[in-house]
Amino acid sequence: MDTKRVASRSPRVGRALEIASQQGVRGLAERLLRELYRRGNLAESGYPLAISDIADPSTVRLRRPDTRPERGTPLTIGWVTTPPGLGSGGHTTMLRMVEALEAAGHTCVIVLYDRHAGDPARHRAVIRQGWPGVKAEVRDISEGFDGLDACVATAWQTAHVLASRCDRPMEFLYLAQDYEPFFYPRGSDYALAEDSYRLGLRCITIGHMVANVLRAELGVEAAVAEFGCDTDVYSLTNTGAREGVVFYAKPGVPRRGYALVVAALAEFHQRHPEQTIHVFGLPAGELPFPAVRHDRLTPAELNELYNRTLAGFAISFTNISLVAEEMLAAGTIPVINDHPYARADLSNPYARWAPPTPSAMARALCEIVESPDAIARAAKAAQEVRKTLWRPAQETVVRVVEEEVYGAIAE
Repeated sequence: MDTKRVASRSPRVGRALEIASQQGVRGLAERLLRELYRRGNLAESGYPLAISDIADPSTVRLRRPDTRPERGTPLTIGWVTTPPGLGSGGHTTMLRMVEALEAAGHTCVIVLYDRHAGDPARHRAVIRQGWPGVKAEVRDISEGFDGLDACVATAWQTAHVLASRCDRPMEFLYLAQDYEPFFYPRGSDYALAEDSYRLGLRCITIGHMVANVLRAELGVEAAVAEFGCDTDVYSLTNTGAREGVVFYAKPGVPRRGYALVVAALAEFHQRHPEQTIHVFGLPAGELPFPAVRHDRLTPAELNELYNRTLAGFAISFTNISLVAEEMLAAGTIPVINDHPYARADLSNPYARWAPPTPSAMARALCEIVESPDAIARAAKAAQEVRKTLWRPAQETVVRVVEEEVYGAIAE
């Protein structure tokens, strides 16, 4: 292509080519994204909730049934969710609860809320591929809520959608896996996420941290489904030598501390250049240290990686990451930012807590890899992992959903 000729025809194209030659394609893409956000186009189209779907706690009126079905009658339970991607941890936890209700004799319906109007058939295929144990019907939000005895929201935007769109009498619940206002700076997103807990939906939290914050911040009481660990997949298979550290990268998710971890790993690499650094998760940008980058790993492949490494980062500034206990189950020692939120649901004595500064996090990682008892410590850490899987959490969700529909069992 004659770039000079193209540039002469369009100053904008010429400027784009100049940026690409100086900063690369990545630099050009970042400039374009910033410009789209500045103009409002991308921000509006990419916003996770349509303005028309915002529910106002002061005016919303949820319709509940006048009568209750007889206890033991099979129910039909809806789950409003965003379309899942393969490997999504939050969707995996939600779909574990779907499977539990199905195992209890109920029918489930997954109601997809897709702001980008994606192909429902493609989303359905992803669910069938990634979670083959789920039998639920999958429908688009435009198909409505017909035939449901109850419906469960699964994130702040789906709570608004359920409260604003559903005009049928049913019971309304909310599976809260984190306190989602903390995902945002103070502003409209924070306020809307906060309001999602004020809409009158019965809350079930994953772990105590979310329930504690709901009570302290909003005075909302919630049922607590205890954290589990998928020890059918994550377990100790290597009782020999280990080498290297692992980093779960989520650069677009502030609560996962990406910048802090990168800075800590850069310092760690200076002190231990012989240790391999493994990176998986979302694609990471330029890193100031050599790393082995892994494509999307299956749980079984992750377990194999955790059985080779000494330590890893499992950072979360809100609810504890499932990665922490999965690492422990395979003998990798997680370094976690020390905070009451993270400690609320992880009691394994081999987890390593560190102040969230690059130097403190790097020092914790160094102390783990320098320890002379790495093999024995890996085995002891795995032994301390809870062995209850997700059954107690599933039993809690089934019990609460049934109580909401049938009514509480008389004592």
